[in-house]
Amino acid sequence: MSNAGVLVLRLAGPLQSWGASSRFTRRTTESAPTKSGVVGLLASAAGIERGDDTHLAPLAALRFGVRIDQPGTRIRDFHTAHHGVTGASMPLSERFYLADAVFVAAVEGDQALLAGLHDALRAPVYLPYLGRRSCPPSAPVDLALYEDTTLENVLTTVPWQASSWYRRRHPTPQSLTVMRERATHEPAEPAADVLRDQPVSFDAAHRRHALRTVVTTAVPTPVPADGGYGPQGLHDPFAALDALENESA
Repeated sequence: MSNAGVLVLRLAGPLQSWGASSRFTRRTTESAPTKSGVVGLLASAAGIERGDDTHLAPLAALRFGVRIDQPGTRIRDFHTAHHGVTGASMPLSERFYLADAVFVAAVEGDQALLAGLHDALRAPVYLPYLGRRSCPPSAPVDLALYEDTTLENVLTTVPWQASSWYRRRHPTPQSLTVMRERATHEPAEPAADVLRDQPVSFDAAHRRHALRTVVTTAVPTPVPADGGYGPQGLHDPFAALDALENESA
């Protein structure tokens, strides 16, 4: 794998929503970021237009995996809208989100392609969002770019990215859940899941997704990025509340 690498993202924000099978007025979310959603984030950062399937194809061919560092809470919202032309009221819809979740997502593939995507994330053409435009990230999403390694190794060793307030209020789990695509040399897993989540086209007129196989495993929880004192440089909105609790105790 001398020309291969792994690009790692930290996906964290007040709300995230990663739909894979939304229909009509019920818009659900998966429990972790989807490949189509993360590839869409990378494509928008690189300035690839929705109908440009030629430039989308190399990104869709990257092998994808995600680690659930902070599962968050599933919440439901109601959404109202009006027709853009007639002004008529549209049917009331349900929208589901993940609140206060943190994920480590990674893509494996050609090192040169990943280096270009890493640069794009630092100066995106279109701003990234976490599944829906109403879900901005709480911090820059680019975490690291690794050379000559594998998706499995990175998702095992990257420091635990859970928020400092979450780590203070929850015991450290013994393991973290990893959901990844099977490697080409890896034998088929009988318990693997199949999702219609392989992006083929993001064209608004005919979006297309193929099936992909997802293997779910568990990895030991690594040491936090800061050794246990919260991600460096990130604002913790719960710190003041914790201080008040300590004073009143």
